Amino acid sequence: MTSPDLTDANIDKLAELFPNVMTEALDADGNPKKAIDFDLLRQELSDHVVDGPQERYQLDWPGKRAAWFAANAPIAKTLRPVRHESVDFETTKNLFIEGDNLEALKLLQESYLGKIKLIYIDPPYNTGNDFVYADSFATTKDEELRRSGQVSEDGVPLVANTSANGRFHSDWLSMMFPRLKLARNLLTDDGVLVVSIDENEHANLVNIGTEVFGIDAYVGEIVVKNSSRSDQRYISMQHEYVVFFVKNKSVNTGEWSEKKGGLDRIYAAFKGFRKTFGEDWDAIHEAAKDWYKGFAPSDPVYASKHYTRMDERGVYFADNISGPNDGQYVYDVLHPATGLPCKAPARGWVFPKESLEQRIVEKRIHFGPDHTTVPNLKTYLASTEHQSLTSIRYVDGRAASKRLAGLFGEKVFTNPKDELLLKDIYKAIGVSSGDIVLDMFAGSGSALHAVWELNLATGAEVHFIGIQVAEDLNASLKTAKGAAKQITTNAIRYLTTLGKPPTVSEIGKQRLRLAGHRLRDKAPMLDLGFRSLKVDTTNMVDVLRTPDETDQQALTGLEDSVKPDRTAEDLLFQVLLDWGLDLSMPLGTETIEDHDVLVVEDDALIACFDTDVSPELVRAIAKREPLRAVFRDSGFAADDARINAEQVFREISSATDVKAI
Repeated sequence: MTSPDLTDANIDKLAELFPNVMTEALDADGNPKKAIDFDLLRQELSDHVVDGPQERYQLDWPGKRAAWFAANAPIAKTLRPVRHESVDFETTKNLFIEGDNLEALKLLQESYLGKIKLIYIDPPYNTGNDFVYADSFATTKDEELRRSGQVSEDGVPLVANTSANGRFHSDWLSMMFPRLKLARNLLTDDGVLVVSIDENEHANLVNIGTEVFGIDAYVGEIVVKNSSRSDQRYISMQHEYVVFFVKNKSVNTGEWSEKKGGLDRIYAAFKGFRKTFGEDWDAIHEAAKDWYKGFAPSDPVYASKHYTRMDERGVYFADNISGPNDGQYVYDVLHPATGLPCKAPARGWVFPKESLEQRIVEKRIHFGPDHTTVPNLKTYLASTEHQSLTSIRYVDGRAASKRLAGLFGEKVFTNPKDELLLKDIYKAIGVSSGDIVLDMFAGSGSALHAVWELNLATGAEVHFIGIQVAEDLNASLKTAKGAAKQITTNAIRYLTTLGKPPTVSEIGKQRLRLAGHRLRDKAPMLDLGFRSLKVDTTNMVDVLRTPDETDQQALTGLEDSVKPDRTAEDLLFQVLLDWGLDLSMPLGTETIEDHDVLVVEDDALIACFDTDVSPELVRAIAKREPLRAVFRDSGFAADDARINAEQVFREISSATDVKAI
């Protein structure tokens, strides 16, 4: 009952490609294990192997080898459902996972392999004041807090990875590397990784992103102007970055587009000009130029300020009409008023003569007052409302905070990401019905909330998976300063009033509850719920085996392998993980032959974890012919009862996959 061992998976892939390089070795206990003969593998790869001291382009840092190990090593953990913290638990397809994101990603590897369309992350910026994960493989809450950098080994609260640390950037890279490596496995072939970051680790992010995703994976970034501060030394940073990587450029060809901003205001203004000036197109042109002067560069209207002209068809701008090839199309074009040949563009016309004459007839060519000016092509705003995703955004850095405060009634989180900007990014990239968005640093839940805003705006059915460690707000309060101290105090008080633990993950869950409640009135058909899960130790009892014992000897006398505090739903979700099934599959409870039974998605799986499984129950479940059936191993009175159950399924429902845990 562990997460997949990715090293074993890599060995299996090599064995499929190069079966002759497989050999055997002994593990620490002297048992045979699969191994790779690297000398033979080098022969297979011929001169494509770079080895030894030869110089090569690469990203390296102290701790990289350990980060590789952290990504591949299996863990003995599971995901436990928390029904009372959820909304629409049985039917929602959204997930919120509380726990260390490295562990959560390991647990999701089989259920969501190649299924996530977009992964958004807002990781620690490594400013010297935000915590950085330090990975080991902890099994207790205290160890999780130490591992995440929230407390030291002796329990003293910590929140900083300061620049005085000799491995300041290396620690950040070691934290990010295994998470990105695991995240890549989850993306669809056309999947996209989107990362918010500032100047502290921007360069390292691009380098580690191309290390994990491939040299061609980096496709650009958006510079988000979200601040007007001017009090920093050297250069005052007024922006952050949103960096984009794609999993496979040959599949995701980058046809990303967005609708231009401010169009409604532009059309309304020209409607007013037309009402005032009629068909005096020059007067409309002058009025439009004056109107555009009233907009700052940060206003989306400003980007369309060149659309200053209008005719019977609508708003347009006088576009370049010169040809792409010097002298390809050279001929006379007569001015409609003077009848004389117009001044021609230096490179000739963009169209053949017949095509240009047809456009003149259709009044799609803009002429100057006389033949001394070069005519222009009319490019209409209505035909160019969409554009490629652009690299600069002006965002009011206070707006997202105000909207979040409006949900909670007060400020409870510092610097939340803008859910409306994220919604626009999702839409531009092409996130649509059936897709899943994952955020493994969920924080206040902005990226998850953005999924609902996308669904509301487009009518799509996109779902999300959010992951957030239970970061202790009381620990953060001890080092918070200025406004952050008051905001953290507000959050602790708010959660305490609700009877919730004061953690960042609780802020995220509560935001989803509040946002879902608000949106439900606007769109009652949307999936506005979430299934709450927590990373925890495996449901199975830990069995300690002495060096002289076999596994069978160690299990002797163990009446039940399940921990006494675990519920049937706990066991069900571990089975879903083991089978690699979607954790958002609809589930319900039924009573069959006086037994409580869990039924998943129209009999895709039927589970009974009672401690006394009757033959009548086994036969009743088999008659329903589920795809899968699972029972508690200790629920069978003896081995022969379990064997009989398997025989019943072979006779009645031979296609059913039967398991006992």
